[in-house]
Amino acid sequence: MTTAGIGRNGESRTPTGPIRGVVFDLDGTLVSLSAAEQRKAQEVLYRHEQAAAHTAVLNPGVADFVEWLDAREIKRGLFSRNSRAAVAVVLARCQLRFEKVVAREDAPHKPRPDGLLRICGDWGFSPCHVLMIGDYLFDIQAGAQAGTRTALITHGRSLPFADLADVAFSGFEAIPEMLREWFGDGEASATRQADEG
Repeated sequence: MTTAGIGRNGESRTPTGPIRGVVFDLDGTLVSLSAAEQRKAQEVLYRHEQAAAHTAVLNPGVADFVEWLDAREIKRGLFSRNSRAAVAVVLARCQLRFEKVVAREDAPHKPRPDGLLRICGDWGFSPCHVLMIGDYLFDIQAGAQAGTRTALITHGRSLPFADLADVAFSGFEAIPEMLREWFGDGEASATRQADEG
């Protein structure tokens, strides 16, 4: 599933320049946690959040997408509702690194945009040059409130809030053309550059 071209409030959005940074949500977006451990994490948050972190596995296509971003020198950040300790376990286990990590101790929880705005500020980027990728409504709301572009990863689910994202797609295995254009790497971008040259 790919939804593109329709932005928040049903308006068509015209990007203002290339994406220079990407901020990810952690759980559900980059990694999957076992359902049993996630339920326990909700009951007794910190202790079981750590246990769940030790079961994290990288979602399909994430490693290739991260490599794709690195090849284009796109900064990567993480804005998570998890604790710093749990985030550190997951990042080490899945061999992921980010230039900036904001955990629940560092800023108000999503859907508030504070953590996302902090990352944009630390990078010196206007939010319009940053993409927030997440798998839940709060990720999209935080991005919208911060003024970033938003991408919803659905994992094949039909989500009632998918139309609130600038683009929705089922997984990292296939990067939608709209994202490629936002990074200045799509067919449309190549055609425009050829026409201008």
